Amino acid sequence: MAKDPVCNMDVDETKAEFTSEYGGRKYHFCSEDCKDTFEDQPERYATTAA
Repeated sequence: MAKDPVCNMDVDETKAEFTSEYGGRKYHFCSEDCKDTFEDQPERYATTAA
């Protein structure tokens, strides 16, 4: 499971409908709203953790 970086919800990365890439890393989201929030300010939500 991955964590949605915006709301911290657990997201099954194998089934995630909403994804985005930033800084060479792929992020998974629970909803389009969380994805849009991330893409508006990715530096706020992105993490360097693997």
